[in-house]
Amino acid sequence: MAPVPGLDASARAPQPVELPRPSPPSSPPSAPPPSGQPGLTRTAAVLKQVNRRRHRTRWVMAVLAVLALAGAAVWRTAEAPAVVRYTTAPVVVGSVVKTVTASGSVNPVDTVQVGTYVSGVIQSLYCDYNTVVKKGQLCAKIDPRPYQMAVDQARANLAAAKAQLVKDQTNLTYAKLTYNRNIDLQTRGIVPQDTVDSSKSTYDQAVAQVSLDQTQIDQRAAALNAAEINLGYTDIVSPVNGTVIVRNVTQGQTVAASFQTPTLFVIAADLKKMQVDANVSESDIGNVRVGAKASFTVEAFPNHTFEGEVTAVRQAPQTVQNVVTYDAVISVLNPDFLLKPGMTATCRIVAASRDGVVVVPDQALRYTPGGLTGRPASEGTARTTRGAAAGQAHVWVLRDGQPVRVAVTTGLDDDTHTEIVSGLKAGDAVIVGEQSTAGSSRPAGLRMFRL
Repeated sequence: MAPVPGLDASARAPQPVELPRPSPPSSPPSAPPPSGQPGLTRTAAVLKQVNRRRHRTRWVMAVLAVLALAGAAVWRTAEAPAVVRYTTAPVVVGSVVKTVTASGSVNPVDTVQVGTYVSGVIQSLYCDYNTVVKKGQLCAKIDPRPYQMAVDQARANLAAAKAQLVKDQTNLTYAKLTYNRNIDLQTRGIVPQDTVDSSKSTYDQAVAQVSLDQTQIDQRAAALNAAEINLGYTDIVSPVNGTVIVRNVTQGQTVAASFQTPTLFVIAADLKKMQVDANVSESDIGNVRVGAKASFTVEAFPNHTFEGEVTAVRQAPQTVQNVVTYDAVISVLNPDFLLKPGMTATCRIVAASRDGVVVVPDQALRYTPGGLTGRPASEGTARTTRGAAAGQAHVWVLRDGQPVRVAVTTGLDDDTHTEIVSGLKAGDAVIVGEQSTAGSSRPAGLRMFRL
């Protein structure tokens, strides 16, 4: 058999060949090699195995090279010196306003609850919601017929008492004449003393009866006055000038005033003057003073800020679910009637303010460059906060590209900016933050992975 080109003598020598594994039964069996060429079959198998090993080796080398490059990049990034970029804010002259935040409801300054003293059926209604009323204006009418009957009866009783007085006065005149006549007759010895005494008793009884009649007349007059007053209470009138904001009855409804006076209407005296009852927490009530300026917004007009003034800080506490609050009354004018009773207001009450002072952002007082201090940022922040609370603190000022620690004396803080009493001047640049980025310098050598 002729030698195969490209093979040396060792390749041509007979060698053990690894037979391929049998394929699954579903695969069709391989066709048998030609019976006349057994040497060519062994040579092809050897070449296929050699090529497979070379291909596998190239893949392994490629993967190792990628891993080596990735490791070198990670090592370079970790070992390269960082470049720190500082974020600064200018020191300016401005205002610091410390406020107390609270929520409350808008209410009229004066509200009057109009009720009824007598019971009965609502016969007529003359006022409704938003009705502008004057003092003494009729708003509702209770059926007056039962009370009119009481007035008529009391008036008749008074007339009867007066008639009885006239009758008894006549009897008194007759008793007096009889008594005087009997005295004259007794002095002449015509009538006995007993007759004189009897006429004297009759006369005294007539005098007492006249006094009793006069008292009864006064009593019947008082009863008539009470009946007329009750009759007048059937007219429900407005006690003030204002606007009806609540109506609790309808025509034909029966109201009973036996145990508790029912409220028929609620009238706001003047809707041009409103007040906000702000619920201030007990931790902030110490900073609220009468006369302090205040502002608030309502959900109906979120872009409109209403200005007012604290006119009262009520001493009565309000406890809801173990939370204690106090009512701070904020008075505000409402010329355009934008504010409605019951609106929810978010209030800001001015506790203290400073104008024309040097201010810095609060971030500047909390900033600590970790690379310079050598301690955690939280520790530096805690120390700065304690120092600021005592009036002494420090900030970091960027000068010639380097942070410089400057001691300052702090004043009023509004949770956003802090007043600087001394230590800084307008125009300084205080550091409020930093960013670290990898530098462009290349390390001395690459740290390679062992394969």
